[in-house]
Amino acid sequence: MVENEIKVISSNKKAFHNYEIGEKWEAGIALKGTEVKALRDGRVNLGDGWVNITDDLEAVLMEIQIGHYTFGNYANHEERRNRKLLLNKNELTKISKAIKQKGLSVVPTRIYFKGSFVKVEIAIGRGKKSHDKRESSKENDAKREIARTMRGR
Repeated sequence: MVENEIKVISSNKKAFHNYEIGEKWEAGIALKGTEVKALRDGRVNLGDGWVNITDDLEAVLMEIQIGHYTFGNYANHEERRNRKLLLNKNELTKISKAIKQKGLSVVPTRIYFKGSFVKVEIAIGRGKKSHDKRESSKENDAKREIARTMRGR
């Protein structure tokens, strides 16, 4: 097996619909054993997730749901607990400055295995208005139609 092989567990399509995605970072995540086993089964929902930067420069992943491990026992984890993200100080200061700007937030875009480690890709996003969402869906439809006609040739 290749050392840095990436296996995507889940992508947050809702984030790309609701936000204009900017700069991205890769972060480690502090997990319990049953959470890792549940992730191997693909039991995760990133849809409502967001990242909070605390006052003492610590990144916390909020509101993501990692389902219970099927063969777990009484020591199974809570599904919606807050999980600490592992980032260095320079990245944390850059992210906290971006959050303080108007209208910016940090959302998880995907969660994946990189080798044997679980990583989360987080990105800075600016919220879209409803008319922006309609325009981006029209653009995506046009790109899809162009791709279809090019395949047909």
